[in-house]
Amino acid sequence: MANPLHEQLLKAGLVKKSKVAEAAREQNRQRQGKAPAANGESVDARQLQAERAERDRALAAEQKAQAREKEQRAQIRQIVETKKVARDGDIAYRFVDAGAMQTVYVNAALRTQLAKGALVIVAHGDGYELVPRAAVEMIRERGGVIALDHGGGANNAASDDDDHYARFKVPDDLIW
Repeated sequence: MANPLHEQLLKAGLVKKSKVAEAAREQNRQRQGKAPAANGESVDARQLQAERAERDRALAAEQKAQAREKEQRAQIRQIVETKKVARDGDIAYRFVDAGAMQTVYVNAALRTQLAKGALVIVAHGDGYELVPRAAVEMIRERGGVIALDHGGGANNAASDDDDHYARFKVPDDLIW
């Protein structure tokens, strides 16, 4: 035994020879770096590993969401490009989009179709395009921006009002 303290404790009878040998082995392990991990350290390591896995899952979910959003924007762009109606003309058709007055130049036939709701104005890139009503639902499903839709939500709101006011009968002899 190289440690004089161990020898003194052994001679005094305060420790057993097996405990001295175990302490010496433990010191050798610590010097060589082969010490068993403490219980608290292994719990910390598992917790750290679980946190990393959770962070990785959150990052992967975020990347998937961004990829899905990018794919939907590409689908909207493709739908608008394939379904858009060629617009030509010199009649200024004005509408409000995001609180600002916008203008699209159309001919008389396109203006009539816009007024009837057969065509819808869709925000596309920096400008606007005219698309048929059939394409509007596909664009809405993918989160596209509909700038002007005369036939969509306005008619539904009007029919709700008509149903509500149908309960109140107006007399025939009412003079306005």
